[in-house]
Amino acid sequence: MEFMTAAEIRAKYGVLKEIVGGGWLRLKPGQVTDDTEMSLCVARAVVAANGWSREGIAANFAAWLRSKPVDVGDTCRRGIRNYMLKGELETPYNQWDAGNGACMRMLPVSLCTLGDDRLLARCAVEQAHITHNHPFSDAACIYLGKLVHLAVLGYSKTRLRRELEGLLTSHENFRFEPYRGLASGYVVDTLQTVFHYFFTARDFEDCLIKVVNQGGDADTTGAIAGMLAGAYYGEENIPRRWLKKMDRKVVDEVSLLAERLVTLSPWAAARLSAPTAGA
Repeated sequence: MEFMTAAEIRAKYGVLKEIVGGGWLRLKPGQVTDDTEMSLCVARAVVAANGWSREGIAANFAAWLRSKPVDVGDTCRRGIRNYMLKGELETPYNQWDAGNGACMRMLPVSLCTLGDDRLLARCAVEQAHITHNHPFSDAACIYLGKLVHLAVLGYSKTRLRRELEGLLTSHENFRFEPYRGLASGYVVDTLQTVFHYFFTARDFEDCLIKVVNQGGDADTTGAIAGMLAGAYYGEENIPRRWLKKMDRKVVDEVSLLAERLVTLSPWAAARLSAPTAGA
């Protein structure tokens, strides 16, 4: 699916609705790629530190790169190597760094900052700048995080769509209505694809199928769509047949880390400190 066009996918599969593996990386069905692996690096670092740790995240990225992963984006590789060689936690600004590699790993950041948009913005940019230093990437990370916050807290799609007006006002190029049909690794194309299908889909499955069948950078558009749609529809709406295809160890670790990240969030702290009825 990754790097195929929508027309090529239709010619080969019709509408692909199942996890089949393969592709240019010759993946096993259910095998995860850099999107999930880098997200796990972020989540593990935060949980290990019992709070935000940019240093821990960068160190985990470095260990992951040394493990010779199946795929690494060029911008991610360059930023991680910059940390490994120079110890720098912020890669220099680059006009070509408006890729989707920082946005794809935003879920752990969103969960551990739940309830505090200022903390979200700071942490989103800090983790992004380890590899990607560009205003479009920064804005994409921050607003995706805000949408995940609202979705987790049970707000409507109407409310989520209204939240996006801040992004669309400050960065007009992110507008996705009408949808242009591009799903490349450019973060603007990525979010246009995700937003178009999220706001028009009827459920989690419908959203994911439509996003990945758009082709292009399908593992990342799929990961980001899954992040947002999963937060909105909940785990119970993820098709069981898809979960059965996934690596059980990965699924179990993701569930455990997600719960732990939420317990570290300002939202959880506020709930614990709130007076109980009748106290």
